[in-house]
Amino acid sequence: MAAAADLVVPTLAIRSSVAVELWSSAGSKQPYEHKAHLPREETKSSRSICFSPDGRYFAYSNGQTVKVLEASRDSAASWPVIATLPRPKAFYLNFSPRGRYLCTWENYTITKDRPEGSPNLLVYEVATGDEVFAIVQKNQTDWQPSWSSDESIFALVVGGEALFYDLGEGAEKGFASTSRKIGGSRGGMLSLGPGNCPPFLAFYTPGAKGAPSMCKLYKYPALGQNQTVACKSFFQADRVEMLWNKRGSGLLLLTSTEVDKSGASYYGNQAVHFMATKGDTCSVPLSKEGPVHCVKWSPKANEFVVVYGFMPSKAALYNLKCDVVFDFGEGPRNCAYFNPFGTLIVLAGFGNLPGAVEVWDVAKREKLANLKCADTTVFEWHPNGEWFITATTAPRLRISNGFKVYHYSGALLHETMWPQGQELLGIEWQQFPDKTFSEPKITKAKHEGIKSSQPEASKKAYTPPHLRLLKEGKNPEQYLPQPSIPGLAPAAAGGPNKKRNKNKPRGAKKDVNVVNGGDADSASTDVAPAAAVPPGGAPGAQQTPPVTVPEAGQEQRKQQPQQNTPRPRYQQENAADQSRNQAHQHPHSPAQGQGQANGQNISEKERKIRGVAKKLSDIKKLKLRLSQGESLELNQVNKINMEARYLDELKALKLSA
Repeated sequence: MAAAADLVVPTLAIRSSVAVELWSSAGSKQPYEHKAHLPREETKSSRSICFSPDGRYFAYSNGQTVKVLEASRDSAASWPVIATLPRPKAFYLNFSPRGRYLCTWENYTITKDRPEGSPNLLVYEVATGDEVFAIVQKNQTDWQPSWSSDESIFALVVGGEALFYDLGEGAEKGFASTSRKIGGSRGGMLSLGPGNCPPFLAFYTPGAKGAPSMCKLYKYPALGQNQTVACKSFFQADRVEMLWNKRGSGLLLLTSTEVDKSGASYYGNQAVHFMATKGDTCSVPLSKEGPVHCVKWSPKANEFVVVYGFMPSKAALYNLKCDVVFDFGEGPRNCAYFNPFGTLIVLAGFGNLPGAVEVWDVAKREKLANLKCADTTVFEWHPNGEWFITATTAPRLRISNGFKVYHYSGALLHETMWPQGQELLGIEWQQFPDKTFSEPKITKAKHEGIKSSQPEASKKAYTPPHLRLLKEGKNPEQYLPQPSIPGLAPAAAGGPNKKRNKNKPRGAKKDVNVVNGGDADSASTDVAPAAAVPPGGAPGAQQTPPVTVPEAGQEQRKQQPQQNTPRPRYQQENAADQSRNQAHQHPHSPAQGQGQANGQNISEKERKIRGVAKKLSDIKKLKLRLSQGESLELNQVNKINMEARYLDELKALKLSA
């Protein structure tokens, strides 16, 4: 641990299904828990928690109001409430860069009294709790307004038009009217860069009617059409995500389309572009096809990482010239996280991936640790640059909710699992001003940790049950389920012979060659006694005297007038094989073979036995449902009452057989 980390008590803000509370720890080896002096409010309606960027204020909603608390400088003192805002439906909260203002957003609604709708984006002054600005913002995705680093400029996009407010002379006068406007096309996006005052800003305009989309850089307040600092145009962009580096000197554009017209990707098309405040623009080269999963700037503002490509995805580190300076290789990952100092980077695979986490030393370009954090929905570095937290939260996952704190070496420092019936909804580190913590020294030394209470997944390969029995020297057939129908043989109950009996031919098949005018010599005459039917006789009558089989030549002469075209060779062979198979099954019993082939008394009786056995099986299932307390229909109850009758019928059928 860095020495500065011991001087500041790390605090966690936790939002659960029962309360909003703050937890703290006395040190790296001490557990996280709620202290008596820390705030805690029981509520089931909290939707948002938020720390100010410098960690001085903490705000949360409780379903009735929004409360703003001031952090105590003394680790043993309480956190007083300095403002209570009347926003019961507040959905999102966001502080300004210096924590002077708090923005709240709620769902846009229309009432009979106000058919035009009420303002749903409001700005409050934290010190006084007064509302200083209100406007209608229907867009939930990009509702956050943009601020300059010194809070002198406030900007937001409404209806595709960027509105600017100068707050240099105070909030009351600055929010009274807009100072400048640009844009006007629907779908426009705005982002103010950090660092510089006055800032650089980027404005995105979507393309229309075959024209390309465009992103322009301006230096505020020069917002004229001919005053652009840099301009980048591109096709195939339904949406753009704008990412500034910490100095505000470089901008990355992650463009994406919702649908890939080529059908190569389910996620559409993505591309990464770079723009510099010096006027340089370029596209970031990607060496593997597939979606772009993540783009992140290093806090040092001179490097950025891109995770891209079909799984296993690639990760690469780029400089400001968009050249690859290091390739992390391929792996199951879709996220990247730099620590606050830019000395460590975590590459992880969350969401639909198993949760593999890699910790890399950025300066030495070497891997420090490998660990697995399954079911992670929240990941965040601690401001000290050495710890990070992983959490499983609802509603993404409603079971196994909890959080864990790790050291960058992979050691588990703390673990808390939520009790059954409760859900962890959100968790967030308290932020601190720059230079509160000194940059940690990165080493390969393993930090001492604790053992997780959660069971680890088995690493053994899956073995089917029958192979397990064979390895134990047991016969798998002994463990097969036995027929449960009373008085019925296993074969009739649906065992392995059921399919064979079902596929057995019901009637005698005539000689294919003879019927179609083929050569009768190619068919076997052994099955003639079994298949012969006297002229005028019924197919079901049993015939005792054998039928005389004519000679091959005579039969051929009789069939010659019916012969049209010769049979193909493969059909002749199939007919011969079929005849031989029938002769092999019943070589010495012509009468029995005749009955089986024609589907007579034996097959009819067997069908009746199967039908009665099926009814008895249904009755057994109905009685089981009745014993479990399930209510049955009247016809099902009548069927159960007829069980004795079906048993007598089954017995009579077997005796007659």
